[in-house]
Amino acid sequence: MSQPATGNPYAAELAAAKKAVSLAARLCQAVQKDILQSDVQSKADKSPVTVADYGSQILVSLVLKMESPVSASFSMVAEEDSEELRKEGAEEILENITELVNETIVDDGSYSIYFSKEGILSAIDDGKSEGGPSGRHWVLDPIDGTKGFLRGDQYAIALALLDEGKVVLGVLACPNLSLGSIGNLNGGSSEDQVGALFSATIGCGAEVESLQGSPAQKISVCSIDNPVDASFFESYEGAHSMHDLTGSIAEKLGVQAPPVRIDSQAKYGALARGDGAIYLRFPHRGYREKIWDHAAGSIVVTEAGGVVTDASGNDLDFSKGRFLDLDTGIIATNKQLMPSLLKAVQEAIKEQNQAASPL
Repeated sequence: MSQPATGNPYAAELAAAKKAVSLAARLCQAVQKDILQSDVQSKADKSPVTVADYGSQILVSLVLKMESPVSASFSMVAEEDSEELRKEGAEEILENITELVNETIVDDGSYSIYFSKEGILSAIDDGKSEGGPSGRHWVLDPIDGTKGFLRGDQYAIALALLDEGKVVLGVLACPNLSLGSIGNLNGGSSEDQVGALFSATIGCGAEVESLQGSPAQKISVCSIDNPVDASFFESYEGAHSMHDLTGSIAEKLGVQAPPVRIDSQAKYGALARGDGAIYLRFPHRGYREKIWDHAAGSIVVTEAGGVVTDASGNDLDFSKGRFLDLDTGIIATNKQLMPSLLKAVQEAIKEQNQAASPL
């Protein structure tokens, strides 16, 4: 892995974050490999991804605590807590998590630590912080894109650092994303090395390197200024984004290329290195966006020269706790395309609202 950049005030935190998500990715890769090799009767069986989700969160928490200064207080806003694992009937899953976490730590060799089951439960609950506008808080999605994970497609371990309500650092471990540009619609390319680690620190730009370790390369969003030449990313799952609305937006812009649908914040990483020009996310009405679904990805894009806003053009506000209060959806692109994109988004939303309202 690359050395922390000189002049980066968050260099130590960045190094810890990259180490944390890389170790978690190793555990997730082992679980996904088992899922794909086993003859799973039904994808409705969520137990393997549950084990990986908890295991990833525990390993990230462990590394961040071990690598942080002793005097620093630790606060993490994360997706999982131990409530379900403390219920009757969860013993087998807890046993599996404990075994997998301990195996991963031993294989890595960095820490002489062994987790008991109670230690596992306690470590999971390190992620129960509410975040907010004061102090420092790590923000984690231990497996972003669980459905992609189950299918053998894209997922990400997404970790960010909030400092006084602002995202100042973000890392995305994308184990199934090629290091080269995306070559097909599922976000993979057989010709390229697979496993990308994106990172960004406020004021220091964005980089990508191999999860296996390679020199970090600076990345930047694409320079396309004509929407006709643009391609756009959106969520693979229709439940995560209204594909009819995003299709209308693309039509208004004159976008010719079909949408590239990928699970997880891997989309932010791909956008940041110029694989596409636009990212559109418009969940169904009533859905509340969680900060861990966007904190890491958004800073990777903005530090690569891009812009990330809500549907009204407002910056995303990560200081309000565990949820984002925003207008309708999230859009990301380069600075050249943002004015026309914002106009198309607002026109499409207005038309959709008019169509939905009774006469």
